[in-house]
Amino acid sequence: MTTSKTNYKGFVPGQIETAKGDIELNVGRETLKIKVENLGDRPVQIGSHYHFFEVNEALSFERELARGYRLNIAAGTATRFEPGQSRTVELVAFAGKREVYGFQGKVMGKVQQA
Repeated sequence: MTTSKTNYKGFVPGQIETAKGDIELNVGRETLKIKVENLGDRPVQIGSHYHFFEVNEALSFERELARGYRLNIAAGTATRFEPGQSRTVELVAFAGKREVYGFQGKVMGKVQQA
């Protein structure tokens, strides 16, 4: 049995190369800033693509404003609210068909236009 070594002179499988400089997320998309406070006794963490309207009820904010929005943070990241913590976050409108399914099941269809 023989084995061979492959010398990669270009990309390695799975390698990612990005352009130099900063990468702007969600350019041109509608955003809003909203003050959020954790009134609960436990930390609450929200992932980047969770429908903010449907987050844990311990978080106090103008919930109706968040319908059709998610956190404006990088994919795969999250924001954590400690008990009693209050901060302002930026939300970004969902794109595409603007349909939301799952989460807590409070929408299950189209959301209003952003």
